[in-house]
Amino acid sequence: MKIEDADSQVLLSRSARNRAERRKKKRTQGIVASIVAVLLVAILGAGYVLFDLQRQFNIKSNTVSLGFSDSEQQARPVKSPDDTSMNVLLLGVDHADDDAGESAALTGAVSQRSDSMMLVHIPEDRSQVYVMSMVRDMYVNIPGYGKNKLNAAISLGGVPLLLQTVENLFNSKIDHIVMVDFEGFKELSSALGGVTVENEIPFTANDTDYYYPTGQISLEGDRALRFVRERKSFTNGDYQRVANQRKFISAAANQLLSTETLTNPVKLYKIVDEVSPYLTFDEGFDAATLVGLGMQLKNVDTENMAMFTMPTAGSATSPDGQSIELPSELAVEQIGQALVNDSMAEYLRDNPPEEP
Repeated sequence: MKIEDADSQVLLSRSARNRAERRKKKRTQGIVASIVAVLLVAILGAGYVLFDLQRQFNIKSNTVSLGFSDSEQQARPVKSPDDTSMNVLLLGVDHADDDAGESAALTGAVSQRSDSMMLVHIPEDRSQVYVMSMVRDMYVNIPGYGKNKLNAAISLGGVPLLLQTVENLFNSKIDHIVMVDFEGFKELSSALGGVTVENEIPFTANDTDYYYPTGQISLEGDRALRFVRERKSFTNGDYQRVANQRKFISAAANQLLSTETLTNPVKLYKIVDEVSPYLTFDEGFDAATLVGLGMQLKNVDTENMAMFTMPTAGSATSPDGQSIELPSELAVEQIGQALVNDSMAEYLRDNPPEEP
């Protein structure tokens, strides 16, 4: 081999290593990267593995039909045809929630609720992912039912009514719905061999002996589930719970997109196989759509996603005696405008979030 050729090979090798290092620092982020394992296949490229993982995901995951009537569809906010930003309502559903009986009693409806509600905004340039948690006790207007807690909407009218409620609140269209049964967090943590998070507040989960010390802790199985569900151990209740949920999501995303996971087909199949049954999407959100979205978001760093809690105006008691959180009218107006104008970065710059 000529010296010039050898030098070229060395340079190419160094270049490849540099590219690999850059890829490790700038990992792909998807809408719900912590739980939607199919986004991983976007990294794998084309071929049988990609096709088979997509097929397996589509078969095992669930689909929800929004089923709006013509009048309901016409009443929904309209996006400009040129607006390619995306709004996704991400719901964490726990059928075993300790307050499910209370919900049924309050609404007279089937005991189904969402204890984690996140509005995900993806800008047109796909440069960032904005994840806004909404506290479940926020007192809002539910179409056709008057004022009630936000999470009562799903008990009163299922996912379509909750979507209408959020759309009406911000006067902004929601493009997609993703629902995750909290058991999925449990299965995902086990499939990954544990999810490591940085815990800032030591606590023991209510009615258990699960102690979570400060510092880096590994969450797996039921311990992971209790970490994302716990609220009674905190003075600020739901606010700390949604912060912990986002913390778990971010940590799981990084582990999902690690080299160790992406280069292990057996592990990928295990994640898709075990987690997919706990995922539900609207009819327009399938594996191929998610893979395409994941490719568009390839330059978003999972460690620097914009994650925050929607500001509220304090606690109060409703006319029927419920403990509620009052929405901040200013925040509702500003966030609604940011969604419509695709200016969430400017909103957060002018309104730095205050986290628990």
